[in-house]
Amino acid sequence: MRRVLPAHVVAAAAVCGLCLSDFARLEPGTAWLPAVAAVFLLLAAPRAAALALGGLVVLAAGWWWGSARLAELDRSPLLAEVDRAARVSAVITAEPRVGMFEQRVFARVSRFGTRRVDEPVQLELPLGRSPPQGARVSLLGVVRLPRGPKNGFDERIWLRRQGIHVVVKVDEWVVTGRRAGVGGAGDRLRGWLRRASAPGLAGERRALVEGVLLGDDSGLTPGLKNAFRRSGLYHLLAVSGQNVVLLAGGVLGLALLLGVARIWAHLGALAAIGAYVLAVGPQPSVIRAAVSGAAVSVAWLAARERDPWHVLLLAAVVLLAWNPYTLFDAGFQLSFAAVVAIFLAVGPLVRVFEGYPMPQSLGGVVAVSAACSVATAPILWLQFGAVPLLGILANALVEPAVGPLLGLAFAAAAVDPLAPPLAAGLAWLNGWLAAYIALCARLVAAVPVAQARGPGAALAAAGSLLVAAYAWRGWRTSSNRPT
Repeated sequence: MRRVLPAHVVAAAAVCGLCLSDFARLEPGTAWLPAVAAVFLLLAAPRAAALALGGLVVLAAGWWWGSARLAELDRSPLLAEVDRAARVSAVITAEPRVGMFEQRVFARVSRFGTRRVDEPVQLELPLGRSPPQGARVSLLGVVRLPRGPKNGFDERIWLRRQGIHVVVKVDEWVVTGRRAGVGGAGDRLRGWLRRASAPGLAGERRALVEGVLLGDDSGLTPGLKNAFRRSGLYHLLAVSGQNVVLLAGGVLGLALLLGVARIWAHLGALAAIGAYVLAVGPQPSVIRAAVSGAAVSVAWLAARERDPWHVLLLAAVVLLAWNPYTLFDAGFQLSFAAVVAIFLAVGPLVRVFEGYPMPQSLGGVVAVSAACSVATAPILWLQFGAVPLLGILANALVEPAVGPLLGLAFAAAAVDPLAPPLAAGLAWLNGWLAAYIALCARLVAAVPVAQARGPGAALAAAGSLLVAAYAWRGWRTSSNRPT
């Protein structure tokens, strides 16, 4: 078994402290009392207890920081303007989410009437044209409170956890410019990736390539989205570690072919990862994958061995330090549960599958899919009330196409400025891969038992916990067995 290192203890203590702030907040005047007490104990403690006490110091610091961040996220000057209409200046910070009767988009308000503010909001616009991400807009709107619980979803709580406390119903709007700085750079990178990764493609194929590459499902039809959910393939539409690995690996491979020194190759990989995060946005799975990918290059540059558990904990610290409410986000929970399952279960499962007549590559795919399916089933039931039952089959079918699809998308974006016809040819090939993935999602989703809901989902989640407990017991027994 892997030895617990001081770095693990420190990072885990920081995560625990940040999570504590979600349930009990430290008051500003008493915030440092636990840390000060732990420091005095640390100075007086024997060496054997120093690590544990040091962890307490970090836990207290994380608890204080999380409490301060939550107080900032809960601050809302616009709550005093509820039911008032005014001319609003804002910047659009995300792609629109189109519903049946209206579309919603996140924005950051800089002025409400004559009052200067700096607060994130959700804009509600009628169906039709919407301002693009990164646009500065002047709009006429009315401030409202978010909707309460309805059909199992509480919009008010969901928005609050993202620092949003009011919505603005928009009557009319006009674009007045574009944002600059880091956000503007991310907008331009996203626009370039969207255009250059699929030149010549249209319709469903283009939407699916953009969905896998950018984590944006807005171009997919409701039917195809539902097929991805029922089949257990919806995770493909959230940017994952595979995207970052392919990007960093492509940069390193290209640098090797060009004869670039390894130090510059790894610096280039770090720059590419940073640019990709800017383009796709700070989704939990993106940040986790970016921290992991960056750690590989940083570890090589520092001539140190990369520890996957430490990197995973650091990614959690980064996300929770920015917004402790992320703990309740389904994407955060699913992403980290899947990675922990991969760390713990894939190796033993691969060894089990070695005794069966199947290709080694297929055994690896089945092992990863099985581990992730078991780990994420309880979360899916608690968050969405539904559990896909054929996810292992669906992932085994699409796995040969997902990596090449991402690789061709990145390659098309890279060569489009230099050789547009070649980029169009790569995109044409990619369209067939996208069509194959969509076909697999629809075929698996069409099976009547593809997804369990209600009591069936609860039974599936409970079964996954029993399987996990049995597998953990077996793994512990085998790992402790003398050789």
